[in-house]
Amino acid sequence: MENIATAEVMPTVAIAPPIVPNDKISYRKFLEWNGEEGWFEWVDGEVIKISNPSLRHQDLSGFLTAILRFLVEVKKYGIVISAPFQIKFDFRPSGRQPDIMFVANENLHRLEKQYVDGTADLIIEIVSPESLARNTQEKFEEYEKAGVKEYWIIDYRRRTANFYNLDEDGKYKLLHLSADGKFESGVIEGLWINTEWLWQEQLPNLMEVLKEWELV
Repeated sequence: MENIATAEVMPTVAIAPPIVPNDKISYRKFLEWNGEEGWFEWVDGEVIKISNPSLRHQDLSGFLTAILRFLVEVKKYGIVISAPFQIKFDFRPSGRQPDIMFVANENLHRLEKQYVDGTADLIIEIVSPESLARNTQEKFEEYEKAGVKEYWIIDYRRRTANFYNLDEDGKYKLLHLSADGKFESGVIEGLWINTEWLWQEQLPNLMEVLKEWELV
């Protein structure tokens, strides 16, 4: 009789269900998945979808990232990180995605492969229509509690820029602009911006700002 080969039975592989908004997952699983399906944050262990940024939002984010990064790298102050990148809190199971973060040299040990652990020295959020409450209330309270020393909230639609720093009681205090609309950072030495730059249809280029700062 001829030998009849027995068909090999392949083991059944369980396929995990797709992750969707409002799912409760671990932070490890969130980091492995995050970015594949859009923009998300991890709040109290839950996947939260956030809106994709507009072109104006990205222009402002790119402009601020460029000028901050140049200054910070030249002065060797630390590192500037732009979205998408997480900050994970110690006081609650949440990971947020700020538009821009600065971490000073003395805190670089907080920098992990996919997130900043605990706090940053400065955070900038650019308000979009759906993020107003999140940036001015939820994240305001979280960054304050996390000890983020300086927090900028920029709303290009309303042409408002609010700058806060932590006072002696660990509470955010609104900082005042100069008479000509300039703000000087208390966290990054030598950093100041003219808020009128932010509302220009054509944002200043890097060289224009560096000349204003007398770095070139």
